[in-house]
Amino acid sequence: MAEDQENKTEPATAKRRQQASEGGHNARSQDLTSAFMLFAGIIVISFVGQRVVSECAGIMKALLSETDWPDKTQILDACIRTVAKPIVSIMWPIFAVMAGASFFITVIQVGFKFNPAVLTPNFVKLNPLGGLRRLMGGQNWFQLAMNIVKLIIISSIAYSQFKDKLPLMLQLWDYEFPANMKLGMDIVFSIAWRLSAALLILALLDWMYHKWKFERDIRMTKQEVKDEAKSMEGDQAFKGRRLQMARKMLFQRIQANVPRADVIVTNPTELAIAIRYDPETMRAPRVVAKGADYLAMRIRQIAVQHAVPIVERKPLAQAMYKSVEIGQEVPPQFYQAIAEILAYVYELNGKGRALKKSA
Repeated sequence: MAEDQENKTEPATAKRRQQASEGGHNARSQDLTSAFMLFAGIIVISFVGQRVVSECAGIMKALLSETDWPDKTQILDACIRTVAKPIVSIMWPIFAVMAGASFFITVIQVGFKFNPAVLTPNFVKLNPLGGLRRLMGGQNWFQLAMNIVKLIIISSIAYSQFKDKLPLMLQLWDYEFPANMKLGMDIVFSIAWRLSAALLILALLDWMYHKWKFERDIRMTKQEVKDEAKSMEGDQAFKGRRLQMARKMLFQRIQANVPRADVIVTNPTELAIAIRYDPETMRAPRVVAKGADYLAMRIRQIAVQHAVPIVERKPLAQAMYKSVEIGQEVPPQFYQAIAEILAYVYELNGKGRALKKSA
């Protein structure tokens, strides 16, 4: 296994990265998601802290008020009614922000992706022996060591903060409610800010480790890169053959339709539109061929070979090339311009046939 990893010296290709993503393998740190959610929750609580104290004071006053209750059922019902609404009003913005923070940091790590395959149950992972092998793996020992280091750091910070705040905490009973509750929340927040900041820093380091590990795991051997390149070349060759066939059919269509056109409207060199009009069978002039650059040159060449008139009308050619497809009739907004061109062409050719007016 280690030998295979040593042979993987090439960076992953875009295709390998896509395959890894579709299989649910991404550079993602659960610690970063949890730490970011905690940090966002503390920020929200710091803004709504005064309201939390006020709502809690109201709940305690309501619950401790002297009220005569006929039976225990009414007491329970009254307690639920008294507590439920304030608790919901306090907690929903906190939960909403934490959920948004979780979504945001997940998108930052792996992008906005939905992969149903990841949600498919994998019963192989339920094998106890397989789980034991994964637990005893070298990478899991490293992760366990990292978790122990994190626990030591967080515990040290918590102990240091608790030790510093202990004298102030012992004075809380000297204050009346809700002053003591507000002071207690200030102490808790002071400790929580430091712990969340430490957790966020450790989580960033954990994400950097997972990012490095992900890049290492998806590396490829030189042979894998060559095999993928050959596969891609095969796909490109197939696409090339399809494109060649489509181009051949297009040339055949131009070769057949341009000689029957009445006029070629050009840009003069970048665009060419072949127009045909038969008053006996058509309601309006029709675009029988069009092209840009090389195709425009081919249309002009075929037109010269078959003595099809070429007329330069730059604005008209640009507008028709964008709005009219091959085989479609000319839209009414172009009737006047096309009629003038056809009349000019018919006069030059001495055909003398009248144009059919289209509504």
